[in-house]
Amino acid sequence: QVQLVESGGGLVQAGGSLKLSCAPSGSTVSFNAMGWYRQAPGKQRELVAAISRSGGTNYADAVKGRFIISRDNVKNTVSLRMNSLKPEDTAVYYCNAQELFVGRDYWGQGTQVTVSS
Repeated sequence: QVQLVESGGGLVQAGGSLKLSCAPSGSTVSFNAMGWYRQAPGKQRELVAAISRSGGTNYADAVKGRFIISRDNVKNTVSLRMNSLKPEDTAVYYCNAQELFVGRDYWGQGTQVTVSS
């Protein structure tokens, strides 16, 4: 059974930086698309950034120019570097990955990011 494990969340002041990481545990699996979503209190979960297996990226307008998504296809990991953080970036951030060929969707348990003003 594959699980995605996130790390790197925490409390940071506005203008600061954090790096989130996500790695699979439990079984060896390769992923196609990988990405990060976030959900703020009272709001729907939204896509933050996504990256294809070949490295193509897609960002939400709210984070363009501040966040950078990257992946390691050997380790099957995905990371999100968050710079110039704003209070409105406060949310629970979730890792998502689609299993290669099978298409099964996996989600992490979520990691809290809090940006103080």
